[in-house]
Amino acid sequence: MGVSPSPSPPRVPEIGAVFDEHFDYVWNTLRRLGVRESDIEDLSHEVFLKVHARLDQFDATRPMRPWLFGFAYRVAADHRRLARHRFEVLGAPVEAVDPMVAPDERLEADEERALVEAALEELDLDRRAVLVLHDVDEVPIPAIAHELGIPVNTAYSRLRLARHELAAALKRQRKNRYARESASAWPKPGTGHGPGTRRGAL
Repeated sequence: MGVSPSPSPPRVPEIGAVFDEHFDYVWNTLRRLGVRESDIEDLSHEVFLKVHARLDQFDATRPMRPWLFGFAYRVAADHRRLARHRFEVLGAPVEAVDPMVAPDERLEADEERALVEAALEELDLDRRAVLVLHDVDEVPIPAIAHELGIPVNTAYSRLRLARHELAAALKRQRKNRYARESASAWPKPGTGHGPGTRRGAL
């Protein structure tokens, strides 16, 4: 009885295929890590240049995106150090408008997304990276630790701290938004008109 041949190992994909399939993911990852919109395209190409140089080291038995995240994280961190400027988390990518969603619901969702992005901006990049990988990309903590080159316990610690800091930052952002909305609802001192006051009523 003949011995069945062992299955051949998975092939490492070509860089062109990686670029086509994962460019949007790398772009959005850099945005979530706080890279400015004007810098994302250049840094995305820088990520893929680094990926190309090390593609032969990719373990094809593992998922691609956590591996790509590691490159995006290091490029974003290097850019942050060299540019010496504060990163901005800008608006979410433009999405097709769902005609079934009421305009007021879309506005509320957009405002909430803006609050989350502003709160993310307050987080340290190392903690933000773990939070995005785990809570957005749904990557398990052991895989995160492997791709970022940190101990598993450190990854768990960063996730816990990031969630705590994000919750506190969201609370501050909502409080600030409420204060701004309350202030805009009242006139400047001396105008004599407050909410519900009709002009010429006096």
